[in-house]
Amino acid sequence: MINTRGQRFPWNLDWNLLRTFMVIVEQQGVTKAADFLGLKQPTISSALRRLEEATGHHLVERGPHRFTVTAAGRTLYSECASIFGAVSQLPELMEAEEEELSGHVTIVLASHVVSPHFDRVLEEFHAQHSKVTYSMVVADSSDVVSQVRQNRASMGICLLNKIPAELEARILFREYFGLYCGPRHRLFGKPKIEIFDLEGESSVSFYTEIEGGPLDAVSGLRHRARLAPGLKGLSANLPEVRRMIIVNIGIGALPVHVAERDVTLGQLRQLPPYSKLPAVNIYLLTNPRRSLSPPEAALLQLCNRMIDETDLRARTYQ
Repeated sequence: MINTRGQRFPWNLDWNLLRTFMVIVEQQGVTKAADFLGLKQPTISSALRRLEEATGHHLVERGPHRFTVTAAGRTLYSECASIFGAVSQLPELMEAEEEELSGHVTIVLASHVVSPHFDRVLEEFHAQHSKVTYSMVVADSSDVVSQVRQNRASMGICLLNKIPAELEARILFREYFGLYCGPRHRLFGKPKIEIFDLEGESSVSFYTEIEGGPLDAVSGLRHRARLAPGLKGLSANLPEVRRMIIVNIGIGALPVHVAERDVTLGQLRQLPPYSKLPAVNIYLLTNPRRSLSPPEAALLQLCNRMIDETDLRARTYQ
């Protein structure tokens, strides 16, 4: 049987309601959405009511100090975000020049991604296509996944504990994590440090290390060193974890190749264990549903070529 309601729906729907609903969800409330859009609260409430009538579903649960998106609302929000991402691509898709690539590329990546291989790809791409412009957006790994899934970025670079559904991921590089202390720590100047010297010491870490996140393997370092239970500090941002280590809030784990410069400068000292360090993969994340603009397609092709032609051992930073 032909679904005539489904056929009529996109023609009868006021598409502005989708944009308003997306803002309501992201601002976590009608009042905040009204402030964000510069409109009055009754206008936003009316838009939400009209959208619920058009879809035939209750989309949010509201009450005093309570705002919850229903299952139908979460599904609709996910699709709204994809539509928004697709529409945001239109200028680049329409303005692309045939003879020389131009346009914009948005890369969303976890904090402090250090990869000479990726840097060389960008350098080569810019040398070939000097008219292309870039946005480099730093976000938590979970936000990287969300933005790529919602079609808001050309590609993402992040840590993953599993490959997200409907997305494609390739290992961009692999890094090893070691434990470090700062120059004010009591162990910094000790001639020789054994692993038992770390027992009971305070520590700091990343949000992605706790609760089975992508850095869960790093928690093994703290257990091996028998650091004190609990954490003195947490951050999603590598430079802030580094800051907490340097100012002696606690011992913390950092990628060995990233910390190398600070070790040379006397800002950090690597601590035991020195062998069997946890390896963490950093992924290049893309959305196969995205209609790539010419510069996006060309950059992704260059990234994939580098991955195909460079053995993972060469892309492993120790």
